[in-house]
Amino acid sequence: MPAIIVLIRQHLYNGLIDWQYCKSGGYMNNREAQFIAKQTMNFIKKNITPGMKLAQIRKMCEDKMMALGADSFWYWNVGAFVFSGNETTKSISGKVYKTSDRCIKMNDIVTIDLSPQCNHIWGDYARTIIIEDGHVIDDINCIQNAEWKAGLLMELRLHQELLEYADDKTTFEDLFYHMNTRIISEEFVNLDFLGNLGHSIEKRSEDRIYIEKGNRTRLSDIPYFTFEPHISRPYSLYGYKHENIYYFEKGKLKVL
Repeated sequence: MPAIIVLIRQHLYNGLIDWQYCKSGGYMNNREAQFIAKQTMNFIKKNITPGMKLAQIRKMCEDKMMALGADSFWYWNVGAFVFSGNETTKSISGKVYKTSDRCIKMNDIVTIDLSPQCNHIWGDYARTIIIEDGHVIDDINCIQNAEWKAGLLMELRLHQELLEYADDKTTFEDLFYHMNTRIISEEFVNLDFLGNLGHSIEKRSEDRIYIEKGNRTRLSDIPYFTFEPHISRPYSLYGYKHENIYYFEKGKLKVL
């Protein structure tokens, strides 16, 4: 039998070692799983064009994640949730999600939420993408639609607020109240169907805990959590989402 060389990668977080076997023959950690999601988002931004159906975008994203090393998708086996136009305000469980028959327009707003995994090691990454005159606008300052621009800028402010506000004593409930107060004060609304703003990163979906009322667990007590405010102006047709995974290192919150 020929010798099999297996390269083992180890990832340290909060003093723990997380090793998981990946289909590639090595080991994958959460940073690598998240990098799959980030690479896929960059890929779809470069390839999305007017006339594409949302189902085609979903398939392109899911195929890309598998090609990059994912072995499946952790959220109801849906790798890419894709919404456009006035569907961007929708907030539904993956259990009932169906990709609509919509096509991308010359001027459009598209939200994509990615959930790759390899041997139960998750990535979780979402962005709202703006298309104007048939092209993806990567620079928020170059967006012509004032409403869309304001929504994306608000998402960035919320993520910056998280980095400035949260410390190793902050609980999930503290963050829930603080951020929802900030959202309301800026005249936006939280669209999440459960009212939360993110969750812990686990190996089983049912083990997740949420940024919600009553959760007194400290953010620093778990290895990783997401922050993913899904927001809109009151009565607007359009919603916005920007999701990262965060973790604490030496008492300081960082983006994975």
